[in-house]
Amino acid sequence: MYRVAIVGLGNIGRFAIDAVNDAPDMELAGVVRRKAGEKEVRGVPIVENVGELGKVDVVLLCTPSRSVEDTAVTYLLKGIATVDSYDVHSKINGLRENLDKAAKAGNCAAVVSAGWDPGSNSIVRALLEACAPKGITYTNFGPGMSMGHTVVVKSKKGVAGALSMTIPTGTGVHRRMVYVQLELSAKLEDVAADIKADPYFSSDETHVIAVKDVSRLIDMGHGVNMVRKGVSGATHNQIFEFSMKINNPAVTSQIMVSCVRAAMRQKPGAYTMIEIPVVDFLPGDREHWVAKLV
Repeated sequence: MYRVAIVGLGNIGRFAIDAVNDAPDMELAGVVRRKAGEKEVRGVPIVENVGELGKVDVVLLCTPSRSVEDTAVTYLLKGIATVDSYDVHSKINGLRENLDKAAKAGNCAAVVSAGWDPGSNSIVRALLEACAPKGITYTNFGPGMSMGHTVVVKSKKGVAGALSMTIPTGTGVHRRMVYVQLELSAKLEDVAADIKADPYFSSDETHVIAVKDVSRLIDMGHGVNMVRKGVSGATHNQIFEFSMKINNPAVTSQIMVSCVRAAMRQKPGAYTMIEIPVVDFLPGDREHWVAKLV
């Protein structure tokens, strides 16, 4: 049984409680928050320091992407494996390199960007590349709530509440529809300029709209449609398609929990999901899955 701690209690953290409790090979040690406040949630202890939970094998970093690196390094150097859902695609390689050093120093493993994109969708993209080595893959997200983008908007000055929706326009191009509940003294034009300048939004068409009560707009549904058109050997016009419609934090937390096993089965170092044998995400004996799935 792997003893798991959840760091952070936002949308992903709360769904992670269910995913860990449902896993046949895991025990939930507790939740770590910077300010514990309440003593427990749904019978799970809440603490400010992981040391209060006794032996912990892996921590799930259910925290904003921009805090992942510092938090992960702290745990890795203590010899505790980490799983995060870091979602800034352009900076994943740098994060992986830095966590690799910390993980090896702590003699444990880190699974980086363990969500559905990046994460499980990355595995699908790799498989599509193998099926058609020459070609183009279009990844179209949504329509749905982007948790990472929403967290960024909530951090902006003058924002009391926020929702960032991802709207696919086709061929991997997206529009960001950002709904903000402003603080009394805030001006929409100032908040909009700050959001559009942020790297999370600067490369996409972004619209910022003020609303009175953003909570009335929240829907955690999301999805993806991936299409690859390419060439297998010398045969053209090979077309592959993958789609899913999901509850965003529920799937993210489930994938992170599956990566707990992977973290415990790898040599010390940091890994993205495409570097890990798929069978390592599944519970139990490898031979069972080979017989069942091959």
